[in-house]
Amino acid sequence: MQKIRVVHVAEAGLGGVERYLYALLKNSDSQKIENYLIASQHYEMGKFKKYVSGEYQLQMAHAACFKNDKAVVKQIKKIVKQIKPDIVYAHSTKAGALTRIALMGMHIPVIYNPHGWAFNMAQSKKKELAYRLIEKVQIPFTKKVVCISEAEMQSAMQKHICSKDKIKIIPNGIDFDLLDKVQPVTRRDLGIPEDAFVVGQIGRLSEQKSPDVFVEMAEKIKKEIPNSFFVMVGDGNLEAEIRRLIKMKGLEHSFLITGWVDNPTGYLNCFDVATLLSRWEGFGLALVEYMYCGVPLVSTKVDAIPYVVDDGVDGLLVEPDNPYEAAKAVIRIHEDPTLFADLVNNGLTMAKEKYDIRRVVKQTQQLYQDVLSRSL
Repeated sequence: MQKIRVVHVAEAGLGGVERYLYALLKNSDSQKIENYLIASQHYEMGKFKKYVSGEYQLQMAHAACFKNDKAVVKQIKKIVKQIKPDIVYAHSTKAGALTRIALMGMHIPVIYNPHGWAFNMAQSKKKELAYRLIEKVQIPFTKKVVCISEAEMQSAMQKHICSKDKIKIIPNGIDFDLLDKVQPVTRRDLGIPEDAFVVGQIGRLSEQKSPDVFVEMAEKIKKEIPNSFFVMVGDGNLEAEIRRLIKMKGLEHSFLITGWVDNPTGYLNCFDVATLLSRWEGFGLALVEYMYCGVPLVSTKVDAIPYVVDDGVDGLLVEPDNPYEAAKAVIRIHEDPTLFADLVNNGLTMAKEKYDIRRVVKQTQQLYQDVLSRSL
């Protein structure tokens, strides 16, 4: 039986795309699929080594840089020519653009997964139009676009990026085996009082994840729940600004920012409620992790999130940039044990039924076969 040879190209690291790729490659059927990985300098390549037949790390600039981009395009083309894959699978906006330029004229089908459309980010109209144009002009060089949520497909249709028949929806998934093996972090480890009501969030301290709104929310919760404590798991470009805001609010003795950690889900062991207050979100892997780990959640009703969270059933949804509403939702969970239990039980059921990485692997393998019109 001839294996399908797939080269994955990825630029965005230290986040959801890297976690997605790791879970996908780790669970891939090595008897049927032969995977290779081309990734940016941000990737921890060592952990991928045993799941791929070859790995290549390139220096990729996240922002547009003609000199760097030109060099990366040349390197991608050279590597692909050496491997001679059946399919090239590009992940995220930058990798998608560079890969499709590199493969022009090579007659190798390209699958592209934006992992959240860049034109949906909070940005100027000029940048939004630029991203839309980039996506649209490259569609003719794309065999299939993988959307990780129904919302992502709807967005592509509304912005006239491509026709529906070009799109395949493969919702995100989680490697539950990996989550089960994560070493839990205890409150004692972090110096958090055992009787504290802990509200936490996993995510970068960036504009997208609204750490400023989290702090504003925390101030309001603290007034209603005096023993509340707040944890933000991650780092990011807004960390210094957020620390100043915490101090200005007088919350520094009830707040912890962990910085970058290797085991973010281990911190869920300390949380009573988890939030994801994103201003935009391609999917929100953290939401499924919260559900699986038995932590009731509050999140914003933006982009894909309402497709992942059933408001009032397995989580509570609030408007973005609204710390008052977010605080009210957290306090509601704190004060209603029945709601707390229902959200936890329903969330765990939903996570297991809909978001197992093995389903993603199966659908992805079927996509490869469909693209090549080949049965295995």
